Amino acid sequence: MYKFETHSPEETIELAAKIGALLRPGDIIAFKGGLGAGKTTFTRGLAIGAGLDDEVASPTFALVNEYHGALDIYHFDMYRIEGPDDLETTGFFDYPMEDSVFVIEWSENIIDVLPENIISVEIIRTGDESREIIIEGDDRFADIRN
Repeated sequence: MYKFETHSPEETIELAAKIGALLRPGDIIAFKGGLGAGKTTFTRGLAIGAGLDDEVASPTFALVNEYHGALDIYHFDMYRIEGPDDLETTGFFDYPMEDSVFVIEWSENIIDVLPENIISVEIIRTGDESREIIIEGDDRFADIRN
């Protein structure tokens, strides 16, 4: 488990960009965190680190946003999904999980169908712009400093 603190959206993006630079096909980022915690801001940093544009938007109404480049990122919002049956109707299983990175907001709603080797990212609001970010599930982030 790795804990980080950020004190602005810019610091959150900078931290996430360091993580994004280490992502590889097949990675699944499973977010935990309440409304407004900074999950989409963090995803913006992941995209930048992976060499993609920073034109990341919340997938709340679209369910999934796709970002394509050398490494494709599929950014899912599972807020309205209540279980595996709901998930099946979204087309989630049709996306190329092995060849891309999945970033999943509200992952706790589908945790039963995710593989065991997910990268869990919990974002906790500690102030208006301050966040505690806890990352579990992969040792490749051990040398990251913020």
